[in-house]
Amino acid sequence: MSALNTPRMGSPVPLTADLKSLLDRLYAERSSLHLKNDPLSRCRRYHSPEDREVAALIASSFAYGNVKIILKTLDGIFAEMGPSPRRFVERFAPEAGLQRFAGFKHRFNDGRDLCALLLAIRMMLETSGSIETFFLQGHDPVDGDITRYLAAFSEAVLGLDYCPVFRNAGIPSDSYFSFFYPSPASGSACKRLCMFLRWVVRPDDGIDLGIWRGVPPSQLVVPVDLHIRRIARSLGLTGRNQADWKMACEITARLRELDPDDPVKYDFSLCHLGISEGCDGKSEEPCITCMVAPVCSGPARKPDDKRFTTGD
Repeated sequence: MSALNTPRMGSPVPLTADLKSLLDRLYAERSSLHLKNDPLSRCRRYHSPEDREVAALIASSFAYGNVKIILKTLDGIFAEMGPSPRRFVERFAPEAGLQRFAGFKHRFNDGRDLCALLLAIRMMLETSGSIETFFLQGHDPVDGDITRYLAAFSEAVLGLDYCPVFRNAGIPSDSYFSFFYPSPASGSACKRLCMFLRWVVRPDDGIDLGIWRGVPPSQLVVPVDLHIRRIARSLGLTGRNQADWKMACEITARLRELDPDDPVKYDFSLCHLGISEGCDGKSEEPCITCMVAPVCSGPARKPDDKRFTTGD
């Protein structure tokens, strides 16, 4: 089977009405405190869709590692960019950028990688007018999900000319710029790109931004990080171990049973059980107040535990 084909599911056991009810409650009770503890909060500081689109691609690109460090990194970047990320990128000059961001570091990404990212966005805007229009070059509305055109998007971005940043043709082996644009074709879960797409595609519900119109939410694939991998396994949404594209598609297929038009609506809430609510798969304390504990096989779940009977 081609790596670009969505894995075919067998005949999964139907998900319970209890799970849908609990996840819908969890979705409804997302809070501004959760958003404050999320990279997406930095995008909501801007009001125009054009600024939010650019901010979202930058913020999602660096959304790996400890959340406090992520937010500190983003605050530093956006402080340098001023009141309009879109205007800054449109005027971005790589030579000056390399000097401005010479001391930049976010784990294994350095100032060159950041400048290549800003140049990539500038080139997308120059050729297409927006990141969305550039992305939609590979879009096929009949596809069941984003697999094929996400791969086409990453390939197109990595094929742009980064000579003004790297001085030579191609991306050098000591740069981690390519890390920003993984592909389903390689089996990657593409967590940060899927998160970016969730932010810009899903309707504005106070969390996600709802600024793209060309991609339906039904085609989105859930962003799989360590929190989603663990929680999805505990909820029976996947039986896979590796956080790869197949796992992302499997989890999304199960969530699509609960909401065919908007399967990734639950991602933010589930992820923040780990990010903000302390769920680590080991401690029982977060389970006491957790909404999905009745249908979760997490650490507090025991065969004779009378607290957790819903959905059995």
